Amino acid sequence: MQQNKLTKITVLGAGAWGTAVAIALAARHDVLLWGRNPRQMQEIEAARDNRAYLPGHPLPAALRVSADFDAALAHVATSAPDETPLLILACPVAGLRPLLEQLRGRSIPNVVWLCKGFEAGTSLLPHQVVAQVLGDVVPGAALSGPSFAQEVARGLPCALTVASSSRALRERVVALAHGDNLRVYSCDDLVGVEVGGAVKNVMAIATGTSDGLGLGLNARAALITRGLAEITRLGLALGAQPGTFMGLSGMGDLILTCTGDLSRNRRVGLALAEGKALATIVAELGHVAEGVPCAKAVRELAHKLGVDMPITEAVAGVLFDGVDAARTAAGLLARDPRIEVA
Repeated sequence: MQQNKLTKITVLGAGAWGTAVAIALAARHDVLLWGRNPRQMQEIEAARDNRAYLPGHPLPAALRVSADFDAALAHVATSAPDETPLLILACPVAGLRPLLEQLRGRSIPNVVWLCKGFEAGTSLLPHQVVAQVLGDVVPGAALSGPSFAQEVARGLPCALTVASSSRALRERVVALAHGDNLRVYSCDDLVGVEVGGAVKNVMAIATGTSDGLGLGLNARAALITRGLAEITRLGLALGAQPGTFMGLSGMGDLILTCTGDLSRNRRVGLALAEGKALATIVAELGHVAEGVPCAKAVRELAHKLGVDMPITEAVAGVLFDGVDAARTAAGLLARDPRIEVA
């Protein structure tokens, strides 16, 4: 596939995933990585390494870094008339609306978001938040799938999915991001891709807890399988396409996050099994674990829609209601038998 090495891309957000994506794309494009903390960005520029969030992965010489928001936007506003640059939002779900508010009224080509989850308080998916703030004027897309930042930054193989109602934007993202060891597929099921990317984090907490309690590999397989059923039920209730959950942003992301040692949400579950308090776990983690706020939002949404999500109920109970993890696991195992359906 022909690539344009001069295409301008701005990544807003210098956390682990934003940095990894910027590193991967800078091999073939003109990329600027923006972070809101001037001191952090100065340190990254000096060391050419994001020691706070992605240590040990040197930034390419061509990758520019900045804490100047106006300059970051100007980078994608000065492209040639015949090319379409990308503006990538690499913030947590909690930071999406504030970042979008900064973009409101600005001249931007498009928005591609990397965050996975439901917004706390509204239970909105990222594309719904984008629509509320920016309306339908700016084309938008979600880039999701099974991906650990450390491996992408190392250039190891990875496959992602870009979802958007805009065929032109989907094709543009594929054209720019697909290449080397990064494969990018596309679909038009924004709801399915976002639900899969959000709820798999809750299931990873459940799986980590199970593993931490020593319940074995059989239990892990059961949780992943029944977790996929829960994700599918919620997705269908929200209007997703069923086939999406058998793809990268569904089954693929679920398997990786539930089993990979680099998974933050899995580590939350492991710590819960040790009896640690949630505040301690979050403090020790040092990074955002989206499954924590997502568990509360998904539980509320499932109640509202009448969707049966026992694993999510169990995780939210342990996280927020003071329920004992071992007792919760026993409760799941004691559920009445039923016909296996999604």
